[in-house]
Amino acid sequence: MLKLIQTLVTAGTALLLCGAASAQEAHHAAARSSYDAYVTNEVSGDLSIIDGRTLKVIATVPLGRRPRGIVPSPDGRYLYIALSGSPIEGPPGKRQGPEPPPDKSADGIGVFDIATQSVSRVIRGVSDPEKLAVSRDGRRLYVASEDSGNAIVIDVASGQTLASIPVGSEPEGVRVSPNGRFVYFTAESANRVSVVDAATNQLVKQFDVGQRPRSAAFTPTGSTAYVPGEFDASVTVVNTRTETPVKTFYLKPSAIFQPATGAARPMDMLVSPSGRSLYVSTGRGGAVVEVNLKTDEITRVAMTGTRPWTIALTPDGRRLYAANGPSNNVSVIDTATFKIIATIPCDQGPWGVAVARARRH
Repeated sequence: MLKLIQTLVTAGTALLLCGAASAQEAHHAAARSSYDAYVTNEVSGDLSIIDGRTLKVIATVPLGRRPRGIVPSPDGRYLYIALSGSPIEGPPGKRQGPEPPPDKSADGIGVFDIATQSVSRVIRGVSDPEKLAVSRDGRRLYVASEDSGNAIVIDVASGQTLASIPVGSEPEGVRVSPNGRFVYFTAESANRVSVVDAATNQLVKQFDVGQRPRSAAFTPTGSTAYVPGEFDASVTVVNTRTETPVKTFYLKPSAIFQPATGAARPMDMLVSPSGRSLYVSTGRGGAVVEVNLKTDEITRVAMTGTRPWTIALTPDGRRLYAANGPSNNVSVIDTATFKIIATIPCDQGPWGVAVARARRH
């Protein structure tokens, strides 16, 4: 009888543990499926909406001319999308004939309502916007105006421009520090980072980085920032307390990483929620790589489509999306295994990608 009771207790405990594990797995699955991915297609001028559960495109919504940068509002209700009437330039050496003049009437920031899956309004008055960021309270937008060389600060409610700050030729990357106090703008032709005080909209510091910086990323604590140099495969490490570069390392070909074109071209960067890893899209290198931030070495590689550009993480850090422009698709990477779990066809020229809560679930 005693043995029977012990057996029943053991079996019951196993069932409870199994049920707890299943519940935990279900919780993680639910967390993963509660967020969708939104992809701007620069060439076709629309937005691909990817279901986070099925990893399928569930809608394609027209946006306007040349959508690129995309960022969700802090409350998860809207997406802000940079639209531009400037022509798309071909690669150097492959441009044929003169470019058409820009259509400035197409410039603006589209406000996309996630609940209705439509553009509710367009904020005008910013020239050739490329990337953008939003303040922590959701009241201001920070926009890189590529053709003017300025950082533009916009009041979201009124759509009015609050400040226009010279930051160097061809600004692209925009990132707000985790504490919301500063905004980094990277000027790709000037090889420079400009630091703007979010409270005063004043330029407080500028410093040089690697060749052609296209983005910036902060650690979760905000103590360190990383800036890629596309042309020299560099990563500049910045002490954000002093706003000073402290070292530079390089994404070199190695036994673990053989770029598709023979060279890495770091474009976009994100730091993992743990702060231990840096995720980097390598552009013409054809991969997204993981860098150990203790050793500055590449530890894992996911070969994606052609020229992965912008990347986005789910809030739980479990999935990484990469927009592959010339391939017209998006790669989805499981960050636990660093394997590609889906390749999703989109419309023409995927450029930007953002992750936001799926309000339709």
